[in-house]
Amino acid sequence: MNKPTLVYIADPMCSWCWGFSPVMETIHAAFSADLNVQVLMGGLRPGTREPMTADLRADILHHWREVHRRTGQPFQFEGAMPPGFVYNTEPACRAVVVVSEIAPARTFSYLKRVQAAFYSALQDVTQFDVLLELAGEEGISPKVFSSTFHSDTLKQKTQAQFIKTQDLGVGGFPTVIMQHEVGSTVLSRGYRSLETLRAALEDWWSKYLVVSD
Repeated sequence: MNKPTLVYIADPMCSWCWGFSPVMETIHAAFSADLNVQVLMGGLRPGTREPMTADLRADILHHWREVHRRTGQPFQFEGAMPPGFVYNTEPACRAVVVVSEIAPARTFSYLKRVQAAFYSALQDVTQFDVLLELAGEEGISPKVFSSTFHSDTLKQKTQAQFIKTQDLGVGGFPTVIMQHEVGSTVLSRGYRSLETLRAALEDWWSKYLVVSD
């Protein structure tokens, strides 16, 4: 019988996904030997072209502060999303898809690197040069990353992940879904603590074992 697949649906520029990062890092380390772990880009604000308004910035910073309060993840509030900032999440999502294609083992670490750059280092991860530099820090060839990132194939694959997210009925991030031939189960819609998610996963696992016996 095939191993179950844990699908983690996220966006690098989703603050709750950043808050959820330590949880998923622990789950991935604990269960990756028994599960296929797939990272799927959801597309929070793909294709946005207009600079954000002051009201939208204030609303987003409010969410950031709530994530920081609940999770302890580091944020740099002062100077974040400066005037003229366009909150287009497609490039960052595409960059994660690129890494998943050319260096699958680096997908989680690259996603975390992009998140940390945006939320705690005030780097503009909507910009290709920033994403390229972060990939280099993961040991990925700049030439390979660049050519793959700009290819029509990768653009289409990124859009396909956004569409798959919609087909799964996912409307918010992070979301964790367990998939297997015995069925598909949503383990988390939105942020969950490590203890809560681990309990949900272990509960699913115990039922899966009973079904598969």
